[in-house]
Amino acid sequence: MTTSPEELARLTDAAAAAAPIWRTSSADDRARWLTAVADALDAHADELVAIADRETRLGAVRLRGEVGRTTGQLRLFASVVREGSYLELTVDDADAAATPPRPELRRLLVGVGPVAVFSASNFPFAFSVCGGDTASAWAAGNPVIVKAHSGHPELSERTAAIAIDALTAAGAPAGSLALIEGREAGNALVQHPVIQAAGFTGSLSGGRALFDLASGRPDPIPFYGELGSVNPVVVTTGAAAARGAALATGLVGSFTLGAGQFCTKPGVVFIPRDAGIEQLVADAVAGAAGGPLLTERITTAFPDGIRELEADPSVEVLAYGAETPDGARPVVLTTDAAAVAERAETLIAEVFGPVTLLVRYSDQAELLRALRAVPGSLTATLHSEAGEDVAEVLELLQLRAGRVLFAGWPTGVAVTWSQQHGGPWPATTSLHTSVGATAIRRFLRPVAFQDAPDALLPEALRDASLARLPHRRNGVLQVPSA
Repeated sequence: MTTSPEELARLTDAAAAAAPIWRTSSADDRARWLTAVADALDAHADELVAIADRETRLGAVRLRGEVGRTTGQLRLFASVVREGSYLELTVDDADAAATPPRPELRRLLVGVGPVAVFSASNFPFAFSVCGGDTASAWAAGNPVIVKAHSGHPELSERTAAIAIDALTAAGAPAGSLALIEGREAGNALVQHPVIQAAGFTGSLSGGRALFDLASGRPDPIPFYGELGSVNPVVVTTGAAAARGAALATGLVGSFTLGAGQFCTKPGVVFIPRDAGIEQLVADAVAGAAGGPLLTERITTAFPDGIRELEADPSVEVLAYGAETPDGARPVVLTTDAAAVAERAETLIAEVFGPVTLLVRYSDQAELLRALRAVPGSLTATLHSEAGEDVAEVLELLQLRAGRVLFAGWPTGVAVTWSQQHGGPWPATTSLHTSVGATAIRRFLRPVAFQDAPDALLPEALRDASLARLPHRRNGVLQVPSA
């Protein structure tokens, strides 16, 4: 099903009418609207999980947890709105004695306007109709139009209907949320003059095409895309010797989680040569199961991606996991750091599914050369031991990822105030996060008011509001007591 141009025009008109209401809504109203959607999704969780399982085959346990994550995100952003620091309220008092004389300036962040959100295949709740992009755009004070993912259309339609009913009942304006379907409609949406920003989670090719459309508009808009990530892991000699078996078990559990369909899957793992890690991983993966992949397109692309890697003369199959009747079988490949340094564009490529590439290195110099060839990623992980010299390795990992881990594995993203889920290209198209409280910053723009009468200022910038909201005055941070 594809949304017609006439229907798209109707939906964008409604979003345009809702935008000023969202932008000027009070913190209490906005937080209440977000919470109303969260409550409604929780109330319909059984129904939604059943639909999602039919369409994605991800399993009821995983999907029920994802509903909880989704409603938790909505409630987190309700608390962000009420707390108020996201507004970045800033005041400089007038000073006639300054050189040159300084007027009074008051600055805050406001919603950009209607936002387009493109749903992901692998998170049918948390990165979909009411997922993090939508929640953060609402929290910033913007209506949202979502392009449904073709992998779960029934779920998208039902989720949108529940959310729209909840918003209406809570007093939000018509046009607060809308759903469109079809690639052509999605392309038209990101180019529509009403849309002021877009959020996307998906493939590098699809995201790049939309990014180019957004940038090529007569009035270019920011496009926040999460596109592709190999999430490099480095295991040092000390870590391999101290806890090699545990690392092997953890790696297998991570790269096979959700049949390898997490954007934070550890796709390339640098291991010291002759440290025994390869055999430990081979032993651990033998009993690991894969599972069905999300769509026919992903199912077809998985073996194609592995064949492309195997075509390189340096690559060998180390081990396979357990046979899965209706899904992808886990596989571990190996190569050498020297080959990666020479042919990173071939060897360091994201393959969506349960596969990881072990990269052997002989010394730190060889490791560093290979790491310099690794593209940007969402995460980077360093497993080392106390006393090892890892300063140069850590510096390279920081340059290539938005989140650096020192224990555990990157699959699983906590939804918190301090989370960073984003990284250098091609992981994302920007330096912002798409998970956590500061994801709101993507859908805000700064406005300064000079010598404005108090009555004409936005409510948050008035003195009465500043008395209870965190702000900076004349360079000094002001944190009102609770």
